[in-house]
Amino acid sequence: MRILILGAYGLIGSVITARLLADGHEVIGAGRHVTDAARRQPAATWIRADLSTFRAADWAGPLQGVDAIINAAGALQDGAGDSLAGVHLTGVLALTEAARAAGIRRFVQISAVGADPNSSLPFLRTKGEAEAALKAMDLDWVILRPAFVLAQQAFGGSALLRGLAAFPGLIPAVHARSIVQVVSAEDVAEAVARAVSPDGPSRVSCDLAAAEETTLGEILVALRGWMGLARAPLVSLPGGIGHLGALAADALTLLGWRSPLRSTALSQLASGVRGRANACADVFGFTPWSLSETLAARPAGVQDRRFARLYFAGPAALSILALFWIVSGAVGFMRIDAAAGILTQAGLPESLATGFVVAGGAADLLLGMAALHRRTARWAMKGMIAVTAAYLAGATLWRPDLWADPLGVLVKTIPAALLAWITLALLDDR
Repeated sequence: MRILILGAYGLIGSVITARLLADGHEVIGAGRHVTDAARRQPAATWIRADLSTFRAADWAGPLQGVDAIINAAGALQDGAGDSLAGVHLTGVLALTEAARAAGIRRFVQISAVGADPNSSLPFLRTKGEAEAALKAMDLDWVILRPAFVLAQQAFGGSALLRGLAAFPGLIPAVHARSIVQVVSAEDVAEAVARAVSPDGPSRVSCDLAAAEETTLGEILVALRGWMGLARAPLVSLPGGIGHLGALAADALTLLGWRSPLRSTALSQLASGVRGRANACADVFGFTPWSLSETLAARPAGVQDRRFARLYFAGPAALSILALFWIVSGAVGFMRIDAAAGILTQAGLPESLATGFVVAGGAADLLLGMAALHRRTARWAMKGMIAVTAAYLAGATLWRPDLWADPLGVLVKTIPAALLAWITLALLDDR
């Protein structure tokens, strides 16, 4: 079959893509950012498409020759370029309209447990509205509602849980006693594979969840053990701390950062993540793995431990670098004469020395502020490395004696450049 998958490079979508390719299907992966995905899974065909903005007419070309559609695209909440209504509802309506026009009947919708058009949570409400709209259409639809998804890769909430599980000395948790049922990404892919088969079920909705009702705290403890880390006490934090963290995470969306600790995720954790455990067996004939089975099926490696231990180090390093460069630039402007004096002692004309100081201060401020925005952070890290190299080269040329300065004014810039290089590597979130 020729199958179009929306969100084919996401946490769930990438596993579905791999499974369907292994089954011999021709897969077309669609999403807003497909360049890296095309390198990771070259066996699929990749097209740029924005579910939140595409109209039915925009899908006419991509749907040519397609036999089935799988929608695994989603957003956690509005902000940072994401529109819940656009991704979850109007985009789905446009896509299904195009599917009907192209004669495509099989449509698999990846929803979420708890999706309800009457929910007070926008994420679940828009998912529920899409389900209701899909059920009213003359299509062979299948709605899959996964619980909390665990996969070999980590992204969003699953990445956050790994970071918390690997926290040094203790395991901090908010709503540690909330019931959070899990499901493996492989089980979601198995359900999709059966849903697109010629004899697969149609016009059914199905929760995908392990039978056991694990708590959030139990999941964190299990993840720590899975990574081979020494046992640590589970520390339940007051809900107020989580609320403050969520407010901060929501505010960071203004700078383009999409933290999994936003208010939507916290609200879901507070109310729990529960699904009908026997639904998958009734509809598809198999039982999803338990938490222990999911973890045992994919032993953790050093890369998993390293990722988890560095999860909170990335934001901390980015914040420190931004502050360091902003302060450096500000100090340079406040003491232009003193800074220019270092260069005039090397024989540079005063006007040229002052120009270098002003340009350097402006560059420092610009790089520090650019580091705070998600869209420009990567270029800021590269700029920090380049500017540091220029500082060192200039100092070596005009003031080589500064290498022997007892305060290490030049030597200390090297660790800062190294931190920028490490932070650059930590910016990848997929």
